[in-house]
Amino acid sequence: MQAILGIIFHSLGGASSGSWYMPFNLVKKWRWEIYWIVGGLFSWLIMPYIATALTSPGWQDILSATDSSTIRLTYILGVLWGIGGLTYGLGIRYLGMSLGNSVLLGITSLVGSLGLPILRNIGGLGEVLPAGDSFSDMLATTSGRIVLFGILVLMVGIVLCGKAGLMKDHELANVKEGVNSEFKLTTGLIIAGISGVLSAFFSFGIDAGKEMGEAVREIAVSNNFAFVSDGKYLFENNIIFLVILWGGLTTNIIWTIALIFKNKTGGDFVDTKTPLLKNYLFCALAGTTWFLQFFFYGMGETKIGNGASSWILHMSTIILTANFWGFYRKEWSGVSKSTKTTIYWGIGLILMSVIIMGIAKSEFLN
Repeated sequence: MQAILGIIFHSLGGASSGSWYMPFNLVKKWRWEIYWIVGGLFSWLIMPYIATALTSPGWQDILSATDSSTIRLTYILGVLWGIGGLTYGLGIRYLGMSLGNSVLLGITSLVGSLGLPILRNIGGLGEVLPAGDSFSDMLATTSGRIVLFGILVLMVGIVLCGKAGLMKDHELANVKEGVNSEFKLTTGLIIAGISGVLSAFFSFGIDAGKEMGEAVREIAVSNNFAFVSDGKYLFENNIIFLVILWGGLTTNIIWTIALIFKNKTGGDFVDTKTPLLKNYLFCALAGTTWFLQFFFYGMGETKIGNGASSWILHMSTIILTANFWGFYRKEWSGVSKSTKTTIYWGIGLILMSVIIMGIAKSEFLN
């Protein structure tokens, strides 16, 4: 039952992540840096604060009592994750949506799920890294080996989705999408590699901030709070997200302020010639939906545990949601049967990876 709840929560988080950008499409006459930072204030500051204040007992005292090195490391990982998010757009620009997303999501999935386990097997590093399973630990257990198999299935699914996307781009290039004149394979792969690695640092930040989450859990369990089950508190991770997202906020504020000064777009904030109220509301909706991905991720993590399984479930449902939106918007209409077959196989394997993760974390194996 815990594994099923974990899959449900991670699926809700993935659906939020795959959908959050849609409200931005309804923002009118604002430049990118304006609606990005307005939405971002809800994503990285307002909603994390509200979630932490409402669900994390004694959170201010916990932050004060937590070792400064823990908060600093968690924050720095958030800053690096924020850089990964900013360079995401450049990777897509030079590689295109299909290839770019496949490379980025593939790297993020691998690094986020296996990065720390592999590093823990390197002599000396295991003592300074956040506690958790090493790669050899995963190989030594049945559930760990099934998780690794699920990762392999996901990667094959991502490759097939990327291949289908390239086939679609080629078939429709002269019909409605045009040719990507900015395509630069080498530059795009380098940027996508950097972005993919840094985007996975959110997962590392969760491990780094575990001390704070455990302190919230201890208070919740000792006071018999609601939403406590099997010694875990459903919302114990929100305080960790608060600190990680401070880092993401820092990165994005610096970048957007630089763009606002460069492009002289600050007037958009108060330009009455634009639908100001609607723009602010749609940005708030986008930012809130974005934050919900990690709000639900934290809930899923309490049922399954952070690490390879949770990260892969999160990434899988993001990819599935993004592809379903593509079908809804008829992005695959007019393509050949072989292209549709390829994307169906890719989606099918990604769904299979979700099922495999559920089996790996089921009570039967644990």
